[in-house]
Amino acid sequence: MILVRHPQPLVAPGVCYGRTDLAVAPEHLEQTLAALRASLPAGLPLYSSPLRRCAELAARLSPAPIYDERLVEMDFGGWEMQPWDAIPRADIDAWAGDVVHYRPGGGESVLRMAERIADFYADLQRQQPCGSDAIIVCHAGAMRLLAACHTGLAPAEMALHAARAAHNIPYGSTLVL
Repeated sequence: MILVRHPQPLVAPGVCYGRTDLAVAPEHLEQTLAALRASLPAGLPLYSSPLRRCAELAARLSPAPIYDERLVEMDFGGWEMQPWDAIPRADIDAWAGDVVHYRPGGGESVLRMAERIADFYADLQRQQPCGSDAIIVCHAGAMRLLAACHTGLAPAEMALHAARAAHNIPYGSTLVL
């Protein structure tokens, strides 16, 4: 299973974005495509988040990408498109105090995202003869949760593991599970 993070979206640094449907600069898309085409195996089914920053890449990598809503990034509710430093410290602290269940900005908890990622993963294992033979274009949060799911963790454990995992997944990079 090859996980691919989307190219850098068009958003100012330091802004909270998750489910917001952001475009990608054409030059970032082309750079990512060039690197991926040289390294990704041909002929594998390709699944993708339907958000533009993933979907545009997926459509260029595969003639028939399969878009799955369960792969979208976490919904940060009222925090979406707000500068991180404008979000009240008490709200950030509340999330840090309960990373699994807290719903940032009234959006989605990491547990809820982990449940949908686990559901996608289980379906993929049932659909593919060798469930690991696929390319998945998604987001850093989805990548961390898929990696946790791949180790056999249940959704609550996935959420906790992903929240504690390093958040440094470069744009356009791959992770092989």
